[in-house]
Amino acid sequence: MKRLFIIGASILQLPAIKKAKELGYYVGVADYNSKAVGIAYADEYFNVSTNDQEGIYEAAKAFGADGIMTLATDMPMRSVAYACERLGLIGVTYDTAVKATDKAEMIRVFEAEGVACPWYQVVSKPADVFDIAHKITYPCITKPTDSSGSRGIMLAYNPEELVTAVAYSAENGRGGEVIVEEYMQGPEVSVEVIVWQGEVHILQITDKLTTGAPRFVEMGHTQPSRLSPDTQEKIKDLAGRAVKAVGIENGPAHVEIMVTESGPKMVELGARMGGDCITTHLVPLSTGVDMIKATIDICLGQTPDLNPKWNRGSAIRYLEVPCGFITAIENVDAAKEVPGVQEIAFTAKVGDYAGGIYSSADRIGFVIADGKDADEAEQASEAGVTAIHVTTQAI
Repeated sequence: MKRLFIIGASILQLPAIKKAKELGYYVGVADYNSKAVGIAYADEYFNVSTNDQEGIYEAAKAFGADGIMTLATDMPMRSVAYACERLGLIGVTYDTAVKATDKAEMIRVFEAEGVACPWYQVVSKPADVFDIAHKITYPCITKPTDSSGSRGIMLAYNPEELVTAVAYSAENGRGGEVIVEEYMQGPEVSVEVIVWQGEVHILQITDKLTTGAPRFVEMGHTQPSRLSPDTQEKIKDLAGRAVKAVGIENGPAHVEIMVTESGPKMVELGARMGGDCITTHLVPLSTGVDMIKATIDICLGQTPDLNPKWNRGSAIRYLEVPCGFITAIENVDAAKEVPGVQEIAFTAKVGDYAGGIYSSADRIGFVIADGKDADEAEQASEAGVTAIHVTTQAI
């Protein structure tokens, strides 16, 4: 029996843990949280932080892993790559993992390889912003170089706002380094990718809905993209070159792109499956391709099935509620009866505080739906959200 080691046991990793068990594999998980929801579904548990690279390597070695993976989380990819390299297992190299998790290193690679991307400046600490002020064109975006989930992103319209924005981004990162870059405008998409033996397979293009300025938190996704065929071809080409630039040879990638007036430009990418249920739920609903199984197959050295089975629509929409303590969540059963609705989930409960949307972690729940095309799926997901009544009480 093949032994699969999954880094993380939170709800983000639960789809992979369940899928691996369904496929008949012996599953080990590692997480610093001994109460993580995924532990109960695994065969073995290791109390190790997902960012402890040496600890993950030792745990994977003790487990006797035939493959190591994680889903939808960035920094643990360094632990995955470190352990895979030392154990001779299939995965991205450590160099690639760094390029895919450090936004400064990533954009430098894009620039060097001729992959279209925004102009940028990097500051190692907030005070350094005064040294680059003369190089900045407004408006601009600031974000931590080592964070994800829309954490620490801020839009600045002038030098005074830039100082505040850089400080905010630094506070929301691990090391304090901040990237200042062009404020790109236009439709934003993500590209869901699997690379197998060096060949890039574009599985789907996802239209993205965000809160907009100043923090751009993602509030919905729809597949397939409704952009023109010509634009989609340019997006696919850019995504493929970006994946190659950072060195992904085997495994998934989640590529984010902005379609500007001058053409598609890179936002960033992750050397892992996309979050927000995009790759775990939306891709299977819209294409029939099981990306979790494909990712498991690859890390175990098995040829993945990447052939689309159908062409339908899928969508997810997140709930947004007034700030305050949640006093009631009602009409969920009615929302489930909306034609096309496939799943409804909440990350908050009655008694929790909803304090506004500043990052992906602040969203309280979502509705996933499918349909014959993107429009039908989108309408179903939005109807499901509308049917749910969440009552809050301000402080």
